[in-house]
Amino acid sequence: MPAPDPCALHVLYSEHNGWLKSWLRARMGNASDAADLAQDTFVRLLTSRDVEQIREPRTYLSAIARALMIDKFRRRALEQAYLEALALRAEPLDVSPETRLLILETLVAIDSMLDGLGERTRQIFLAVQLEGLSYVATGERLGVSVTTVKKHVIRAMTHCLLLTED
Repeated sequence: MPAPDPCALHVLYSEHNGWLKSWLRARMGNASDAADLAQDTFVRLLTSRDVEQIREPRTYLSAIARALMIDKFRRRALEQAYLEALALRAEPLDVSPETRLLILETLVAIDSMLDGLGERTRQIFLAVQLEGLSYVATGERLGVSVTTVKKHVIRAMTHCLLLTED
């Protein structure tokens, strides 16, 4: 991929950065997060595409920003769930900031992997792997055969393995 034209990038940034920050602020309710995501959007644009080829800059920028916003919201939800789980522990658990970050990054990666599965496959995979249900119990709970449970577990495991190879 050729290096982006700095002049074209400068024009795109100066013409659309203010609009993008306003667009994000309206959706996030926070100017600081909006500014961060606008900056991340332009960084993503810089590393992914030839700026001169963009025909509808606001549509393209809003699509990138929307995906980044969804990632941010998902990460916040996972972090909140993790903190709530820690708070419910009988004994306090002292986790270093580095370990906490690694745990959160792992949770985000797992969430992304599971997001690529269909709803039934995800339900079956979580019942077997997370809840420890047998194939028979999972099948009874979801009203499917043991063969169907096996098929979906294999599909989910294959999906996760292929993603970890990338």
